[in-house]
Amino acid sequence: MRNLALAMVVLTTITACKNENELKKSNVIAVTYPETKTVDSVDTYFGEQVIDPYRWLEDDRSEETGEWVKAQNEVTADYLAQIPYRQELKERLEEIWNYEKIGAPFIEGEYTYYYKNDGLQNQSVIYRKKTGEDNEEVFLDPNTFSKDGTISLGGLNFSKNGKLAAYQISEGGSDWRKVIIMDVESKKQIEDTIVDVKFSGISWKNNEGFYYSSYDKPKGSELSAKTDQHKLFYHKLGTSQKQDQLIYGGTEAQKHRYVSGSVTEDGNYLFIYPRNSTSGTKLLMQDLSQPNSKMITILENSDSDTGVIENVGSKLYLITNRNAPNQKVVTVDASNPSPENWKDLIPETENVLRASTGSGYIFASYMVDAVSKVKQYDYDGKLVREIELPGVGSASGFGGKKEDQVIYYSFSNYITPSTIYSFNPKTGTSEVYIKPGINFNADDFESKQVFYTSKDGTKVPMIISYKKDIELNGKNPTILYSYGGFNISLTPSFSIANAVWMEQGGIYAVPNIRGGGEYGKKWHDAGTKLEKQNVFDDFIAAAEYLIDNNYTSSDYLAIRGGSNGGLLVGATMTQRPDLVKVAIPAVGVLDMLRYHTFTSGAGWAYDYGTSEDNKEMFDYLKGYSPIHNVKEGVEYPATLITTGDHDDRVVPAHSFKFAAELQSKQTGTNPTLIRIETDAGHGAGTPVSKTIEQYADIFGFTLYNMGYKVLPNTTKSKIKG
Repeated sequence: MRNLALAMVVLTTITACKNENELKKSNVIAVTYPETKTVDSVDTYFGEQVIDPYRWLEDDRSEETGEWVKAQNEVTADYLAQIPYRQELKERLEEIWNYEKIGAPFIEGEYTYYYKNDGLQNQSVIYRKKTGEDNEEVFLDPNTFSKDGTISLGGLNFSKNGKLAAYQISEGGSDWRKVIIMDVESKKQIEDTIVDVKFSGISWKNNEGFYYSSYDKPKGSELSAKTDQHKLFYHKLGTSQKQDQLIYGGTEAQKHRYVSGSVTEDGNYLFIYPRNSTSGTKLLMQDLSQPNSKMITILENSDSDTGVIENVGSKLYLITNRNAPNQKVVTVDASNPSPENWKDLIPETENVLRASTGSGYIFASYMVDAVSKVKQYDYDGKLVREIELPGVGSASGFGGKKEDQVIYYSFSNYITPSTIYSFNPKTGTSEVYIKPGINFNADDFESKQVFYTSKDGTKVPMIISYKKDIELNGKNPTILYSYGGFNISLTPSFSIANAVWMEQGGIYAVPNIRGGGEYGKKWHDAGTKLEKQNVFDDFIAAAEYLIDNNYTSSDYLAIRGGSNGGLLVGATMTQRPDLVKVAIPAVGVLDMLRYHTFTSGAGWAYDYGTSEDNKEMFDYLKGYSPIHNVKEGVEYPATLITTGDHDDRVVPAHSFKFAAELQSKQTGTNPTLIRIETDAGHGAGTPVSKTIEQYADIFGFTLYNMGYKVLPNTTKSKIKG
C-alpha cells in the first residue's frame, strides 16, 4: 500500500509538471523575424580576424537601417498585442502613476520655485510663488515644447540675482542640447538660442554670463559619430554664440573627452574638471575676482576624483578619494591649493562618503551596506549631530545656499514612496513637507537585505522586496535587476512601475554587485577591465541564491538592466542561458570590441579597457562581449531588447546587432524581439506616456513567457505544479 501511495504521488507530480509544461507551451506565439542581411565586414585585432556581419546596422542615417527598424517594430508590436493582459497592466500603471508629484522648493531672487506634475503629465512643470506669498503661477511648462512630450527640459539654472534663467532642452532624448536664456519676470527669451551643447551644466558668473561645455559638431552622424574633444566656453550676455570665449580644451595639450566648469556661490572662483574617462579628474582653478588672473593647476593628473564643494573666502572645501578610497573632506587655502597643503576635515571611514553643503553646514552622507546614514558638521569639522532618518533606505538632498534657513531632503526605499522632508539645521528637527498621495499600501510589502557568496567567495548584499504574504515555493515571478559599473551605487528607491510588479505577486531583487560604488573605489575597481567577469559572477550568484532559497526558479526568473546594466544582462544570458526564463537588456553596451568608436564611448575605457589596448585586453573583451558570444544551437531566454532611435550615448547599433545575432541563432520557441522607441534616447526626459507603455510591454512580455495566461494577482492565474 505504501508503494502504491508513493507511486500515486510520483504520478501526480509528473502529471502536474507535464500539465504545467503544456500550459507554458500553449503560450507560444509564432514569430517570423524580418530578414537581416549579412555583409563581409572583417576587423583584424592583433592578427586575429573578427567578422562583423551586421556592421551595416551601425549607419543610423541609412534608409535601409530605417526599414529594418520599422520591420522589427512591426513584428514586436504584433507579438505584444497578443498578450491578453497588456492593456490591463497599462491601465493599472496609469492608475497608480496618476498622483500629484511635487519637488523640493528652492529660492532664486524674489521667487520660490518647485517642480510639479499633476499625475500623468509627460513632463513636470516648474511653478513659482513670490517668496512668502501663496499665489502660484506656471513659470515654465515643458509640455508645451512638443505635442507628444518628446522635447524635454534638460536643466534649469538661475543667475546670481535670480533675474535671468538659462534652461536646456533635449529633442527626442538626444544628449545634444539647446540653451535658451529668459528674463524671469516677463518669462520671455532675451537672446538667440545657444545650440550644439552636450554633456554640460550651466554655471553662471554672477549676472554677466555663464560657462557651458560642448564638442565640435562631428563629421558624419550627429547621433553616432565619435566625439573626442570637449571644450569649456564662456557666454557673455548680449553677445552671439560665435563670440563665446573658449576657456579650456582648444589645444592638443588640453584635449579631454569631458570638461566641466563650476563657479562658487560667491562668484569668486571658477573650477575646471578635465577628464578622459568616467573616473579620475584633473582640477584647475581661476580667481574670477582678479581681472585676467591665470589658471592654476591643483591636480595635474587624473589618478583620483576630487571636487570642490564649498568655499569660505579663500578657504576651499574639497571631497576627494586621493589616498582615501572611501572619500574624505579636506580644506586648503586658494593661495596655495596643491595637495601637499590639504588638511583633513572629515576623515575617511570604512563607509563611502558623499558630501553636500547648505545653511552653512556640511552634510556627510554615508552608505552603510547601500543604506543611508547622514551626519551634520560645521565648517570647522566639528560633528553637530547624526541626523535621524525616517527609516532604513536612501536619503538624498541636504543641499542649498549658505543663507537658506531650511533645507530639504527626500527619503525612500523599495516599498516606501519618496517623501520630502524639511530640515532645520539649527535644531536638527525634520518635518514632513510633502507626502505623496499614491494608491499603494506600503504596509502590505516588505524589503529585506541578505548577503550571499559570489563565485570567488566575496560577500555581496542584495535587497529583496515583495508582498508580505508571499509563499516561498520557487514559483514567484521575479525580476533581478542590477548595474555593476562606473562607481554607480544602487541604493533603495521607490519605483511606481516596480510597485505594480510587486502587486502582481512579483519579487524585485537588487544585488549591489562589484563595479558599483557601494563600498568605494576598491569595490568599483574590482569590477573593471580584466576584473569585469566578477560583475557577471556576482549577478549569476544572486540568481542562484534566489533559486536555492526558493524565492523563485529558473522558469520564473527574469534579469533586467540598462546601459552598463544592459551589458550585464547580455553577458549573463550568453554565459548562462539556462539560468533564467526572460532577459530584458535595455540600451545596452553589447559590442565590446567597438563601443569606444561611437560618440563619447572611449571615455568608458576606465571600466572596460578597449580592444585596441593590447592582445590580453582584446581577448578578454571578446570573451564576454554579448554580440560575439551568441552561439548556434543554443536556446536563449525569451528576450525583449529595448533601445531608442535617438540614443547618442549608447548608440542603438549595439542593440540592433545583438538582436540580429540572437534571431539568426536562437534555438527553440523563446522569442527574441527588439522594441525600438522612436524619438527617444538613453532614458532621461522620456515622456510619462511612453514610459508607461514600455513598462506594460516589459511586464506583459515577462509574465507571458513565464507561462501566465492572466495576471498573477488573480487566484485562477497561477500555474500550479
